[in-house]
Amino acid sequence: MTVWHWVRHGPTHEKTFVGWRDVPADLSDTAFLARVRAALPGRALLISSDLIRARDTADALAGPSHTRLPDTADLREIDFGVWDGMRFDAVAARDPRLSRDFWEKPGDVQAPEGESWNQTRARVDAVVDRLNAAHPDSHIIAVAHFGVVLTQVQRALGVTAYEAMAHKIDNISITTVAHDAGDWRVERINHVA
Repeated sequence: MTVWHWVRHGPTHEKTFVGWRDVPADLSDTAFLARVRAALPGRALLISSDLIRARDTADALAGPSHTRLPDTADLREIDFGVWDGMRFDAVAARDPRLSRDFWEKPGDVQAPEGESWNQTRARVDAVVDRLNAAHPDSHIIAVAHFGVVLTQVQRALGVTAYEAMAHKIDNISITTVAHDAGDWRVERINHVA
């Protein structure tokens, strides 16, 4: 069985869409980071998105018995395309119908010059499937993004994208899912240490 411990990166304090734009995380609460580190398995593989907010969070959570795997662009947040860096009200004004469908009918709806939920899930699933095959019976800590974590909640629960998006995923929270011979189980969602 491979157990995935998904951690959402530290807060960015952005008030805009943040997808592939590389903005730093606020990791100043070292006591909180220590509690999260203590709530994670001591011996585990550690991987993250290649964006600085995830990379730096992974570095802050790394313990002495963690084996760091190379960062990967395939664990990046949803690519919001031209919406990245725009305020939510500006996106709604620019693309009223499309922006509403993006959240209310997730699946194949794409942000302009961006990607859809299904495209994001496909690239994340590929990373997870590869690591499940390469590291059976392992714990994997994956530091990524809101949308990335929810794609795996969707997968493990067997629900729609819209149902998965109803779950709250706080910054530096832990969501744990286990994979065993093709079967998925959710152990916890949005655990805050």
